[in-house]
Amino acid sequence: MCFSKSYLTKRAENMAKRYGHNAQEVSFIQEQLGLLNMSPVYAVSGFTHPLVPVITDATKEIHLFSWGLIPNWIKTPAEAVTISNSTLNARAETMFEKPAFRESARERRCLVLVDGFFEHYHKNGKPFPHHIHLKNNEPLTFAGLWDEWTDKTSGLVRRTYTVVTTKANPLMAKIHNHPKASEGPRMPLILPKDAEHDWLKPIHEKADQDLVESLVQSYPENELDAFTVKRLTCKEAAGNTPEALRPYRYQELEEQQGSLF
Repeated sequence: MCFSKSYLTKRAENMAKRYGHNAQEVSFIQEQLGLLNMSPVYAVSGFTHPLVPVITDATKEIHLFSWGLIPNWIKTPAEAVTISNSTLNARAETMFEKPAFRESARERRCLVLVDGFFEHYHKNGKPFPHHIHLKNNEPLTFAGLWDEWTDKTSGLVRRTYTVVTTKANPLMAKIHNHPKASEGPRMPLILPKDAEHDWLKPIHEKADQDLVESLVQSYPENELDAFTVKRLTCKEAAGNTPEALRPYRYQELEEQQGSLF
């Protein structure tokens, strides 16, 4: 699963080059990132429902959506809060079936722009956070679903999203060994650059849905890197600082660290 991540820690120019296919698109994306005026986020929990940059269509316009999908049919703010805490992730295998996700899966898919994410390895009842990112240090793209919800009492409009997950690759299977993960280890659905356009394509017929479902693949482990970092939530945590992304070794793992990776 994915409940914490980092984003915009790399220079805006790098992200613009990553998502722009020509000079005009690169300039457009870089301008948008400047207008967003967001500070780098080194470590953030999904349960705080942060604003995260997403792309919803081929125009490459970047929006800030809140993490934790609120379906448009939710009636009250209290219900919105409750469901947003349980919709940080959507299983790819059931996203076209589950009531909270099926409309968005058909009509509102998005690209979630991040630098990396965190997952915990468990040993002797203790969690050890790892930061996972691309070996080439480029930004990476999560497959997402989004929706727009309106609070009818206040008129407030909220745009929210969820991260689609799939079965873990061998690297992530070693890390995501949570004893309560009854359905096996998971990981975010990371999209290769050449699959991003297809993920955003509208679904009009079964062949279109088949195309989207064909993109559900575990990302190649040889393109990812992972290392342990300081704990994310205790009083010794680095918090939202560059230190959160620095390698940190745990004595409890020293004997096993070499074999884990």
